[in-house]
Amino acid sequence: MKLIIVSGTSGSGKSIVLQTLEDLGYYCIDNLPLGLLSGLARELDQSRGSSYDKAAIGLDVRNLTNDFSQFPDALKRLQEAGIDCDTLFLDADDSALLKRFSETRRRHPLTHDDTPLAEAIEQERAHLQPIATRADRHIDTSRTNIHQLRDLVRGLLEADRKGRMTVMFESFGFKHGIPIDADYVFDLRCLPNPHWEPELRALTGRDPAVRDFLEGQADVEQMFEQICGFLNAWLPKFEADNRSYMTIAVGCTGGQHRSVYFSERLAQHFSNGPAQAQVRHRELA
Repeated sequence: MKLIIVSGTSGSGKSIVLQTLEDLGYYCIDNLPLGLLSGLARELDQSRGSSYDKAAIGLDVRNLTNDFSQFPDALKRLQEAGIDCDTLFLDADDSALLKRFSETRRRHPLTHDDTPLAEAIEQERAHLQPIATRADRHIDTSRTNIHQLRDLVRGLLEADRKGRMTVMFESFGFKHGIPIDADYVFDLRCLPNPHWEPELRALTGRDPAVRDFLEGQADVEQMFEQICGFLNAWLPKFEADNRSYMTIAVGCTGGQHRSVYFSERLAQHFSNGPAQAQVRHRELA
């Protein structure tokens, strides 16, 4: 049996993930009390061969007690019972969450008359910390729309089906903050910047003119080779340790030229390896 636990902050996209999993044939239950997790998983596992072979469960701060300190023990019991279990944890930066609640006018589960929204978000992360620290995959949805999040989930499941580790190469701009789901961060700001070339300023790292400009720089080639050498050496170590997902964040100043070019090129370079390479451009989204 395959069980996916979906958790994260309110407003980060958990409902979208569960809906996507349901569309893909998973039996989904949202807002399950933590105390019922083990019992439900055993019940579903006894129904092998039925429509319950794949299930997804939403765990979040709406839990009756808000106490997730027993989550590591519950997860251990599931694994000891032979249930194939992955945990996805979704989050977004404070500004994105505040904007989403403002636009939807929904009430945060922890807000009260004396608790403002920003404080409720901070409290929620503290409550969910036992789940966040044990999650197999962290997904930053700060600048991800509904369609991109659905595509990301489908890509992860496709990689799982093939039994391959998924490596996400994510471009970003440092002036907008470092992605919170990054496992490794590479800083390209020391490289020649196409932004200062007037004819390249409005383009992106996907455009041939920008690629030609960067590939003509010796420092660019040197950094690319060194990043590839580092990842070639260490990604197999993570895969051998049963790591399913890795996010390699590649940043420049604005997230438009150098980081986009590098992410595309790295994904292409590693696409023929044992891992499944994916690419995402946070600022272009």
